[in-house]
Amino acid sequence: MDPLETANTLMRESTNPQEGEGSKEQHPKVKRFCSVRYAMAIMIHLCNLVVSAQNFSLSIAIIAMVKHPGQSNQSNVSTEGYPGATTDTGVPVYEWSSEIQGFLLSAMIGGTLITTMPSGYFAGVLGGKKLSGLSLLICSVLSILIPLAADYGLSYLFLIRIVQGMAQGIIFGALPSFWPKWAPPLERTQLSTIGFSGLTMGNFIIILVGGFLCESPGWPSMFYISGGIGCIYCIIWFSLVYDDPMNHPFINESEKEYIISSVTGQVPDKVKQLTSSHTASKGLSCLEPKSPDNSSSWSLPFKAMIKTLAFWAIIVPSFCRFWLISNFTISLPSLLDNMFELNIKRTGFLSALPLISSWVSMTLGSYIADFLLSKKILRLIRVRKLFTFLAITFLILANSLSHLCYSGFMINPLDIAPRYASFIMGLQTVFMSISALISPIVTGYFIKQDAATGWKNVFFLSSAINLLGMVFYLIFGQADIQDWAKDHRLTRF
Repeated sequence: MDPLETANTLMRESTNPQEGEGSKEQHPKVKRFCSVRYAMAIMIHLCNLVVSAQNFSLSIAIIAMVKHPGQSNQSNVSTEGYPGATTDTGVPVYEWSSEIQGFLLSAMIGGTLITTMPSGYFAGVLGGKKLSGLSLLICSVLSILIPLAADYGLSYLFLIRIVQGMAQGIIFGALPSFWPKWAPPLERTQLSTIGFSGLTMGNFIIILVGGFLCESPGWPSMFYISGGIGCIYCIIWFSLVYDDPMNHPFINESEKEYIISSVTGQVPDKVKQLTSSHTASKGLSCLEPKSPDNSSSWSLPFKAMIKTLAFWAIIVPSFCRFWLISNFTISLPSLLDNMFELNIKRTGFLSALPLISSWVSMTLGSYIADFLLSKKILRLIRVRKLFTFLAITFLILANSLSHLCYSGFMINPLDIAPRYASFIMGLQTVFMSISALISPIVTGYFIKQDAATGWKNVFFLSSAINLLGMVFYLIFGQADIQDWAKDHRLTRF
């Protein structure tokens, strides 16, 4: 039997008290939070945090970078007519139109669209450590160069933003490739959500402190700090992150046996025999990367995939949800600055408030989801649909609770196709990026017509779109491994 198919059987058994009794004997309880697998989740969390902070630095910095009406003609920021600039900061400002600002904010998303889906495929074949680490290093160096590029001209700044987006797209596509190897079925929600939540925490931190940095020592410091931290973190990443538990030097044997037996469905005694031998990694094909000359390593059942409603039940809600999220992350700082004339420190603080509550809801939601599974209260697909329903329902009322979906459809690829999870999650990011490109354009249209009622129309439309995504997932969402995802010749997918 296919080892990953066996792992899916184990997940189904967890919802059946009679069939699942033996699983407790096969999978002894191993400490969770003081474990290497949770340390891996934290490493991915920090990687996402750094990437997210670099991504959204411009959303805050652009308020200080752009010359506002009534502002001094000198290159230094003046206190005249510019709320929030209490003293000269000694940094340049630029005469960029609102259209140019919109293109600058969207340039990185365009770069992400180019690389996310291909990187999800290659990470499944080659592993995510090198792809993610090298891309993070490139992205960090480019972040440091942004102030210099802005001084040289818009074309240089656009180029850096696009290339930086391409590097981030590789990271977003590569990171999900860790979970089919590291996450036991009943801990997938918690582990993957810990990693995902780094995106929200990165947004929160940069938006919270960005306003202070823009005032003193100046907006370039945002890019120097986030880029410098990223370069340092790359050293830690290459030292502590490994593609699978078989090769990790610091993992103990009991945890290694637990992870492998959970993922592959093998009895711990058999796993122990395999891991104790010098060729253990060859004995576990699901943890063994295939060579490029093996055609099965590069096969991708794309036609079968796009014909599956369970696949579209992941893609459609991803597009719908990010429609509103993009408004909060990209447009909210400018909205607070332009409509309410708040100083840049207050703008950052108010923009950051929804993000910290989002981080809390993501973490809490993942714990509840795994609790419902481990206690056999609900079947896996019921858990996925429950959290998707909750996410979209509360999204209509408040953005922060929408992050419950990280315990729902966002990690559903790990259920229906663990071998292709990195590719599907990369495709999710592509559709979310498309949504992020379209949403600000529609938002700008509404605001241009009438600023007073425009934002009401924006949120009404966003609620309707998200409601559509929720209904689609509730009808067509599944949690069983699809036929096209079952293959005896396993790869890193």
